Amino acid sequence: MFDIFFGFSFLMLLIFFGIGVLGTLFWLWMLIDCATKEPSEGNDKLIWVIVIIFTHLLGALIYFFIRRPKRIEEFGR
Repeated sequence: MFDIFFGFSFLMLLIFFGIGVLGTLFWLWMLIDCATKEPSEGNDKLIWVIVIIFTHLLGALIYFFIRRPKRIEEFGR
């Protein structure tokens, strides 16, 4: 019986660890994308970098789905 629970808890640990690693990699990708490709018009770049840094995955998702498509449409990069 202990093996069943240990196997389940180990599997859950691996899943959560994997989600955490993928979330962190996505966060880094969006932070680098914003810092290198966002045009420097006013304080937009700085504000987006601060939002991504302090809100981690949520900020990266907001940037990915809201700002990034607009930037690509406007500037083509």
